[in-house]
Amino acid sequence: MASTHTPAHPAGPAAGTQLLDHPGPNGSEARDSAARGSDHAGAAGPAGPAGHRDPFAPEAESSRHRLPRQTRGASPLLGVTAVAATLGATGFAAATPAAAPAVEAPDETPVALAADPGLALAARIQQQADSQRTAAEESARLQAAQEAAAKAAAKEAEAKRAAEEAERAKAAALTLPVKDYNLSAHYGQSARYWAHLHTGLDFAADTGTAVYAVGQGTITSAGWSGAYGYRIVETLPDGTEIWYCHLSSIIKGSGEVTSGQQIGKVGATGNVTGPHLHLEVRPGGGAPVDPEPWLQQHGLNP
Repeated sequence: MASTHTPAHPAGPAAGTQLLDHPGPNGSEARDSAARGSDHAGAAGPAGPAGHRDPFAPEAESSRHRLPRQTRGASPLLGVTAVAATLGATGFAAATPAAAPAVEAPDETPVALAADPGLALAARIQQQADSQRTAAEESARLQAAQEAAAKAAAKEAEAKRAAEEAERAKAAALTLPVKDYNLSAHYGQSARYWAHLHTGLDFAADTGTAVYAVGQGTITSAGWSGAYGYRIVETLPDGTEIWYCHLSSIIKGSGEVTSGQQIGKVGATGNVTGPHLHLEVRPGGGAPVDPEPWLQQHGLNP
């Protein structure tokens, strides 16, 4: 910084005062002016020639003590920022509406239903209808399954019953005792070699021809029986006895037999004139009856 000493006024108000060196073009200008003034003062004295001011005059003194100029810089911007902050604090900034945040709208159906009682009631009615329809469908399905199971059980029971009936029919079915034969004597005939009237039906066949059980039953007797020769007695379920006489051999002497099962063979044992099967039918184990109509009643035609 430059300093100027004033010898003409040692005790003046500007004694010892230092002039501030102002930057910028104005400050340099003041320095040049002061230098020129000093030169002129030294040459011409206090009362210099016309056109030259005294540098120590009051006007010059006041110009020396002017306030320094402020340089332009960031201060105005800082002032604007401060003003803006102040206005924002007082609510000016709030006057500008801020952009609302984007909020995804939820499903409008509950809002609409809640807002409209009619829609809510319709929804409840529809829900009840759906529940009732589902319950009805489930009930129908269960009922159909039960009906199908009942039909299957009934069908199975019917099949079982049919099988049992077939078995009973088979058991009740009768068969002829000999398959290859000729009838040689009928019931009630008389002859000299019979002590009484003929009590049975004779099936003449070769010796060893198979003899079959007439029906399902139980063999209650088998063995030698005098004039009957070798004999087998079968008892049917109704108590009727069937006698197989003059056998050459006994194959089944006891136990259960089925219709058509072989139980012996044709022979000529006992009081006979040739090989044949003497067949007698005794209902309830009593007196013999004519075997021919009895067989016909059971579907057989000897």
